[in-house]
This record gives sequence, C-alpha cells and structure tokens, in this order.
Amino acid sequence: MNRFVLIGLGALALAACKPAPTDPVAPAPAAPTNESPKPVATTETPSAAAAGQGPSFDCAKAASDAEKAVCGDARLSALDRELAALYKAAQTGPGELDIAAEQRGWIKGRDACWQAVDANRCLVESYQTRIVELRLSSSSAPAAKAVQYTCDDASKPLSVVFHNELDPQVAVVRLGRDQAITFAAPSASGARYTREGVEFWEHQGEATLDFYGTRLSCKVGG
Repeated sequence: MNRFVLIGLGALALAACKPAPTDPVAPAPAAPTNESPKPVATTETPSAAAAGQGPSFDCAKAASDAEKAVCGDARLSALDRELAALYKAAQTGPGELDIAAEQRGWIKGRDACWQAVDANRCLVESYQTRIVELRLSSSSAPAAKAVQYTCDDASKPLSVVFHNELDPQVAVVRLGRDQAITFAAPSASGARYTREGVEFWEHQGEATLDFYGTRLSCKVGG
C-alpha cells in the first residue's frame, strides 16, 4: 500500500474566561473561610479529554501552538481522538517502526501549520489526510481501481482513485510522480474534490484539475 505525502498544521487563539461582576448595590457575602473556591473550567483542563470532549493528549501539557489550537477546537479534538485510535491499532502490525517514523514526520508537519494562510484549514486537512493514510494502509482496506485520464498536457499521466466508502469521501489524485489526497466538496454538478492548492472536478466523463498551479482539462480514458 502506498504511503502518502503529509501536510502540516497551525495555531488558534484560546479565549479566557471572565468572572461575572458582583452586584454594586447588594454585594455578595464573603465565602466562609473553611470552603475552598471552585475552580473555573477551561478548554485546556485534562478533565475535558478524560470526558471524551478533548483530544487524546493532556491539554495541560500542550507544548506546540498546534496542540493548543487542537485543545480549543471541538472538531480538531475529535479528529485527534480518531487519529490516536487508528495509530494505536496500526502499531500492532508488521510495519510498526515505519508507521512510528511516519507519525513523527506528520507531527512535525502539523506543527508547521502556523505558517499556512488558513491555519485552521491546514490543521483539519492535516488530520484528515493522516487518518486516510492509516485507513488505506490497513490490511482490511478495500481495493480500489485507479481511473486513468487523458489531458491536454500529456507530459504527466493523471490517475485518480476514488474512495467513496470513507467518511469524508476522498479521491487520491496522482499527477506524474506527485499525488495528493483530496476531499469531497459541495458541487452544483458532477463530483468535486479539494484540498488547499488542489481542485479536481469531474462531470460526465470530463474533468478539470488545478494541481498546485498546474491546470489541466482532461477526459476519462488513457
């Protein structure tokens, strides 16, 4: 099974909680000295992860801007939990060392997402891409046949593998020796798959591709 190129992440700001003001007319009585004040809950408490609402790691120990962003975003936290479960399962296979090396590389790329124009999109796509890689590398992953295309520029062959059984649905676009995992996107007609820098759109056997600045018009068959 092919290994796929990883994409990296960035950071989000976390909002601080502000205590409610006291009534200026009738101030609240002081708490008894034998009663400890209740702590204010935040999105970075370890209890959030323990309750299944946070990521797989302890947010109190979040080191990178990317990890802090994940702790403050429910969607990213859910993706992190899903990825952690898939990675744990993948470690039981024969390619454990390779998978561990890939995971370290993915973390490094994820933590570089702060450089992206849209840091949140970079983070989401980074997690989604790694999840797809782990799913497709599993021995139980269904086989899928590549669809070949003939394009107006034939210097690099184009093939696309559609995985509609995944959620979200994905298309692995391969142009020459380069490839990218793209995700199903809303479309008025036909099938459209995107990721930052890539858009593949097919309708009735005709397709257009924007692959990191390379634009092609293509037809099914090759």
